[in-house]
Amino acid sequence: MKQGVAVLSSFDKYTTFTYNGTTLTFRTCNGLDRYTRVNLWDKGYIEVMAKYRQMDHEIEEYIDLIPVLDSLYMDKDKFLAPIKEVEIDYDRERNRKN
Repeated sequence: MKQGVAVLSSFDKYTTFTYNGTTLTFRTCNGLDRYTRVNLWDKGYIEVMAKYRQMDHEIEEYIDLIPVLDSLYMDKDKFLAPIKEVEIDYDRERNRKN
């Protein structure tokens, strides 16, 4: 994994966000097929394009990691500060599950 780069992915009903050996897994919509492009990364806030199984087009989604980190009692500033970019990578997620 590149330094300063986090990875966003999804499987089943879950989204994963991985950085520096830590993976956050949280529930997402049942119809999500996959994330396709990150539009914006802003210190825990992600604007991302997503493809849903029941739709022919992509839609913009918003992910706020702050509540997830807070619910896990993680130091959000320490975790998020070194992240400069977010990439989507489904190959890494597939390898992690196997």
